[in-house]
Amino acid sequence: MGRVSGRACLVTGAAQGIGRAIAEALLEEGADVCFADINGEKAAHVAAENAERASTGGGKVMSAKVDVTQRNEVRDMIARAADAFGRIDVKFNNAGVNRPMNFLDVTEENWRFIMDVNGLGVLIGMQEAARQMIAQGGGGKIVNTASIASRQGFDNVAPYCASKWAVVSLTQSGARDLARHDITVTGFAPGVVATEMWEEVDRDLMAIGASERPGQAMEEFSSEILKGRVATPADITGTTTFLASRDSDYMTGQIVMIDGGMTLV
Repeated sequence: MGRVSGRACLVTGAAQGIGRAIAEALLEEGADVCFADINGEKAAHVAAENAERASTGGGKVMSAKVDVTQRNEVRDMIARAADAFGRIDVKFNNAGVNRPMNFLDVTEENWRFIMDVNGLGVLIGMQEAARQMIAQGGGGKIVNTASIASRQGFDNVAPYCASKWAVVSLTQSGARDLARHDITVTGFAPGVVATEMWEEVDRDLMAIGASERPGQAMEEFSSEILKGRVATPADITGTTTFLASRDSDYMTGQIVMIDGGMTLV
């Protein structure tokens, strides 16, 4: 308990899945946490459900509605969280989308939709968080969500892969630029995680003919996992809490793979 006690953290894409698990784990370790999501109503509901967890851990909890591709909304979210908590110490750029399409069918609309959220959204989130951290002094931490798709291309999700490669590059670029302000930039790369997003991907892959039955895609992907099973969000949070804590203060510009040994790099 208490690894991030007193730290003010902001997590995007926190209404469900990995983002929610990250935020809840931070609360349990004593952080103040803002659950941010484009689905503001769901984010507010999740934050309310975590009020007891926050009081037990000694932190505060709030929620925010935000479209990470809109700079004004991101700036406003950060300002409101900083006002509520007194500062922002850790920013998780976790919000992400996927919309599988067979490689030859990928459209400009599909490309832009995914790259805007997963690429531009991370850039804006990093920039605005860094500006807040610089203004308040004392450094800070920025943590980005990459993917196994940032290390290997897959045929039915090419724009998603490209967007996650962009996350790796942004993490390295940000780490180099922000080190002089004592701001570290790291990331983590999950593999196959049993979340609502994977359920959506599974349905999409069936719709484009890439799989024939529910669960087939996850079974095929998980067959290559050395640990022998897909991950749960709880498998991810030990690493994400570490990246938010002082234990990772000497780490920057790195992406930590959390994929059960699916991709060895």
